[in-house]
Formats: sequence, C-alpha cells, structure tokens
Amino acid sequence: MSESLLELNDVHVNFPARTNWRGKVTERVHALNGLDMVVHRGETLGIVGESGCGKSTLAKLLMGMLKPTSGKLELARSPNSWLGRGMQMVFQDPLSSLDPRLPVWRIITEPVWIQSRSDEKARRQLAESLAAKVGIRPEYLDRPPHAFSGGQRQRIAIARALSGQPDIMVLDEPTSALDISVQAQILNLLVSLQQQQNLTYVLISHNVSVVRHMSDRVAVMYLGQIVEIGEMRQVLDAPQHPYTRLLMESVPRIGAPLDGAPSNTELPGNRQLPAGCYFRERCPYATARCSEVQPLRKLANGHSVRCWQAGESTSLQ
Repeated sequence: MSESLLELNDVHVNFPARTNWRGKVTERVHALNGLDMVVHRGETLGIVGESGCGKSTLAKLLMGMLKPTSGKLELARSPNSWLGRGMQMVFQDPLSSLDPRLPVWRIITEPVWIQSRSDEKARRQLAESLAAKVGIRPEYLDRPPHAFSGGQRQRIAIARALSGQPDIMVLDEPTSALDISVQAQILNLLVSLQQQQNLTYVLISHNVSVVRHMSDRVAVMYLGQIVEIGEMRQVLDAPQHPYTRLLMESVPRIGAPLDGAPSNTELPGNRQLPAGCYFRERCPYATARCSEVQPLRKLANGHSVRCWQAGESTSLQ
C-alpha cells in the first residue's frame, strides 16, 4: 500500500441556515455527514455524485477554505496554514481563476512568489520549464491570460498548480468548460504529468467518462456521505450500492433507448437529514432494516459500501 497523504475520519461540515430573533441558529445545512476517506500518494481518487451531494464543500475543505464542524482531517504536511497543506487546485473555469492583470509567467509562479519570494530570474526560468511541460510556448509567457484559448488557459492553470509542488492536486471539473476535443487533450496531459512526476489527484466530476478515464479509485457521494468507494472497475462496472447503480443507469449510452427519467430521483434536502440510510426513500430495495444507521461495510479488495445488503447472500439483483 502506498503512502497515505490525506485521511478524513468522520468529518462533518454544516452551515447556519436560519436564526431566530435572538440570533440563535435554529436550522443548519448539513453539507458533509460523516465522511471517511484516504488518499494515497500517486493515485487519482475520483469523486462523483449529483449536484448537492457535497463535492464542492469537500473541495473547499481540502483546500483549507472550510474547517470541519467535527471529525478529523489529517495531512502529510502541517495543516496550520494554507501553504503548509501541500494542496493546489485546478478550477472549472480557467479564465476566472487567472489574474487578468498579470502576464502568464507571473501567474504560473504565483505560488512560488507567495511561498519564498524568490528572485525574478529564477521564477522566469521556472515558468519556462513548467510551460514546456504543459505545452505552452515560451514566447507566449508575457501575454495576458485573455489572449489564450480555453484549453491553453487550463494548461496555464495546471502549470501554476505544479509550481507549488503540491502533495495533492484537487481537480474541480477541470474539463467541463472545454470543447470535447480539447477535453481529451487536457485529460491526457494530466495523465502524462502524473506518470512522469508521481502526482496525486483528487478529481471531482459529474462526467463518469472522465472519472473512468483517469481514476484509480472512485468514491460515490450522496447527501454528504460516501456510499461506495473502491477500485474504479469495482465501483463503475459492478456497483454494489443502489445509488451507484442509479448513477450508472443514468449515463446515456449510444444505441440504448431512452425510456424516460426514473421516478422519485430528486435529492432530498440536507437541512433535515433522513433517518437511517439517507437513500432509503428513493431505493427500490429498501426494507425495515434500512431505517437503521448504515456504516461503510468493507467488502473484498478495499471495496466499501454503505448498505447492509451489499455482499450478503441476499445481494441486490
């Protein structure tokens, strides 16, 4: 087993949603609800789930923008500061994440400038080296970011993340704002860089095809919990949790008939959490036992599922 860089143990994050006239919180949004997760060096952990499941909150938590309400988050580096976390992020929209006032070479070396205040010549050389790795020509480094295409901007964002020498790169929908052909180029670039430098990614995406292409392991989130986690093929090709099956069935397939949306598919609100299994009200396999709290159950080969029926003789059919 490779080195563990990040561990989340029973992490909860909630936000005040309503207060009374005295200012006392009377209602909360429960964004993350008992998250358990480990990220190993050199792997890509894909995070999937529908909108509202807590993926964005998880990304902010990893980047130090939020603190856990309860639970423990352990990092290989000291978590006392944003710089000490060993984290860098590649955002969904490359243009809005790049400073329009700066030339590209300064954007790429921003993390280095913040951390060490190194001299300009050294940072320029670093920018040229990183630009070459991501496919940006050195003569373009004095241009502003708006002079580049969407794919080129995302290459710049990747180079900027690499300059901070992160332990983990959080990729938040890194290709969703790009054309299909450009998406493939960016994904192949990320895979190539990972192989060359033993990088570690946490990939957050709605696109199951992107997750399948890049991920070593996959975690499926539902209402702030991980309901299934394991090797990519275990989770995507042979899902054990009913919600994962619902996700896989919702992915369009060439030649497959469109039978209409399945009934009762709306994600419940997260202000008043359901009792027992959070997916119970939407699950076609629900029984009385599903009204009990469901822990993550370990199956074979590191595969864990938050469902008492998974792996039982009465397995889901």
